Amino acid sequence: MMIQFNLKYFTAFILLLIIEILIERFASGFLRFTIGDYLAVMLVYTLIKSIVEISIEKAILITFIIAFSIEFLQLSDLQNNFPIAYSKTLKIILGTSFSIGDLVAYTLGIISIILVEKHLIKTKTDV
Repeated sequence: MMIQFNLKYFTAFILLLIIEILIERFASGFLRFTIGDYLAVMLVYTLIKSIVEISIEKAILITFIIAFSIEFLQLSDLQNNFPIAYSKTLKIILGTSFSIGDLVAYTLGIISIILVEKHLIKTKTDV
């Protein structure tokens, strides 16, 4: 694993970040909570791939571990055990409550990453 900037993944990361910010600011319900979580794993994945030269499989595994760890940390009530100044930030990062639906959204996001990467590899080898 070596640090190496990748413009393609960084561009995808920036676009996903903008979409996530717009969803957080202007959306509610299903769009905010489910689609936001679905895109969040893609955001983490593209960030990893934009700064580290790493295999697709390892990046997906790291993304999966991060997403599921954060969701399961919500069971610990960790975000409420810090001073108010930190609590707000932790609630943004960790969320506020555990949800099986979030795990499903993360899983679907990861499956989408796999499908897109496979398609990109196939397209690249067909050229």
